[in-house]
Amino acid sequence: MPAFPWASDSPAAAEHADLSLDANDQAAMQTFLKRLVQTPSHSTHEGQVAQLIVDELASFGMTDVTVDHAGNVIARLGSGNGPTLLYDAHMDTVEPTGAGWLYDPYSAEVREEVLYGLGACDMKGSIAALVYAAKRLIQTDTRLNGTLLLTFVVQQEPCEGCGVQALLNEMDIKPDYVLLGEPSNMQIMRGHRGRVMFKVDVQGRSAHASNPKQGHNAITDAARLIFGLDLLTADLPVDPFLGPGTMAVTHIESHAPGLNAVPDSCTFYVDRRLTLGETPTRAQIQIDSVIEREGIKASVEILNYQAASYTGEVLKVQEAFPAWALDKEHPLIGQLRQVVEVVCGNSPSVGHWPFSTDGVHTMGELGIPTVGFGPGNPQLAHTSEEHMHLKDVVEAAHVYALFAARLLS
Repeated sequence: MPAFPWASDSPAAAEHADLSLDANDQAAMQTFLKRLVQTPSHSTHEGQVAQLIVDELASFGMTDVTVDHAGNVIARLGSGNGPTLLYDAHMDTVEPTGAGWLYDPYSAEVREEVLYGLGACDMKGSIAALVYAAKRLIQTDTRLNGTLLLTFVVQQEPCEGCGVQALLNEMDIKPDYVLLGEPSNMQIMRGHRGRVMFKVDVQGRSAHASNPKQGHNAITDAARLIFGLDLLTADLPVDPFLGPGTMAVTHIESHAPGLNAVPDSCTFYVDRRLTLGETPTRAQIQIDSVIEREGIKASVEILNYQAASYTGEVLKVQEAFPAWALDKEHPLIGQLRQVVEVVCGNSPSVGHWPFSTDGVHTMGELGIPTVGFGPGNPQLAHTSEEHMHLKDVVEAAHVYALFAARLLS
């Protein structure tokens, strides 16, 4: 791992005081953010937002910008003569929820310096901040003795890590450090639990509902399994930092010749969150043990994600993602904390996300030191109340620019 080139009392720590955004850039960034939110980009349909990002980067002279086969956008700054720092943000959003929106989810309405809309905090605010951090680095002719990669990836919402994995594989890149721009309330995140999606198929035997004993009801067996799994959750491992593993049945379906027939099959899906020390294999064994104990004819498998990107490239990955946590004493956390203190005027807390991010690949699978910092309240993600304080986007852009300047100085 490359040595950190600066510390809080070094000259480099005070060299980049001019990286805050002026009034003109703040206004331009707000306009860009509004356009991002006004442009739908649910997963596998990120193409228009990708083009907005490419065009905005080109407008202020960013020349090294490419789009890979999966549709990820990659922009480079720096001399290349040092470590590589990768900034990660995803372009996709979930579909808008039904009711409860104060304003239209694509209106990007601004009221009292707060922007409302789908994706405002998850995570188009971070996209705008990253783009304008790059602009500020270019405007100030800041020398980066290394490589800064700005990556804007696809399909993170349904399959965390698959977009950045496709990007790193195609570009043959392994960064030295990664910063995830996921919403964090302007605090620092150093990990989160893993996730594995299981499909459980329960087999029965169909019969006419007027004489159910002639058949074997797959729904009844599935209910017994679900109850057994619910009992199992009380004994799942607990990590002092990330907390407990959890298990939730998220969908159930059955098949029968008709509504007046006993179903011959029932399938349900389990979202299993893995804490540190747990593995997908061990989690599957736990489900298998309940099936064996109950004497039920059923099978378990880990789901495979597969979807075509807006470019036509098909992304495939098994939906098993590891938990990860960067050591609390890692210097990357200390350096980021110092930058946040300079920009925001207060010391950020250090914690973990409740949800899963691209860190499952960068840190969980590749072991690259990874931290998180972004504008927006993560509890607003995927809700009809999603909004973003514009002040936080401005400060995040300053943090991103200053952190890159110091780390790659």
